[in-house]
Amino acid sequence: MTTVSNDLLTSMNGTQTSTSTSSLNDNSPEAIQQRFLKLLTVQMQNQDPTNPMDNSQLTTQLAQLSTVSGISQLNSTLASLMSNLGASQSLQAANMIGHSVLAPGNNVTLTSDTTKDASGNDVTTQKAIFGVQLADNADSVKVTIRDSAGNVVHSLDLGPQSSGTLPIIWNGATDAGGQAKDGTYTFTVSATSAGTAVGATALAFGTVASVSTGTDGVKLNVSNIGTIKTTDVVQIL
Repeated sequence: MTTVSNDLLTSMNGTQTSTSTSSLNDNSPEAIQQRFLKLLTVQMQNQDPTNPMDNSQLTTQLAQLSTVSGISQLNSTLASLMSNLGASQSLQAANMIGHSVLAPGNNVTLTSDTTKDASGNDVTTQKAIFGVQLADNADSVKVTIRDSAGNVVHSLDLGPQSSGTLPIIWNGATDAGGQAKDGTYTFTVSATSAGTAVGATALAFGTVASVSTGTDGVKLNVSNIGTIKTTDVVQIL
C-alpha cells in the first residue's frame, strides 16, 4: 500500500483553502488537464517500486483524461451554439414586428374605419378579424360572438369547411339587425362532421408590437393577444 507524505500533500494542495476550492471549481478543459496530470505525477512518484504502474494502466488513465476533456469541450461548444441560436431566433422574431398574426385566443376587436366614397361623402365601415383552426374537415362550423356581459351579439354559420386555418371577418352586424359598438368581444367555435365533434381552435388576431427574450426563450408581444411564443403563431397575415 502506497502512503503519501503530509509534506507532499501540502505542496500539492497549497496552504490557502480559497485558492484550492477555486481551482477545484474550475471545470475548464485546461484546468481539468492540469489537475489530472498533477495527480498522475504524484501517483507515479509515489508508486510501489516493486509493483509499478504498467502501460495498460497509464493508457487507461490517459484515455479517461481525453474523455473528460472532450466532454467538457463539447459542453462549451453546445453552450456557444445555444447562445448563437438564441441570438438568431431574436433577429428572426424581430422581423415580425409590425406584421399581423393569428394565434390561439378568443378575443376579437371591432373597429370602425371612415373613408370617402366617389362623391366625397364619408363612409364608415366596421371590421373585426379573427380565425378558426380545424383539425379535420367539418360539414358544419358555427361561431358565436358575445359581449363583455356574455350576451350573444352575433352568430355565424360558416357551413362546410376544410381542415386547416380559416380567417374570418365580422362586419359588426348583430343578430338583432343593427351594428355592434366598437370594442372587444369574445367568441367560441363549434364544428362537427356527420354529427361528431371536430377539434376547433379559436384564433385571435393581433399585430406584433415588440419582441422580448428571457430564460424561457424568445417571446412576441402581440396586441389583443398578449405575450406568446413564436411557435404559437398559426398564420401571418
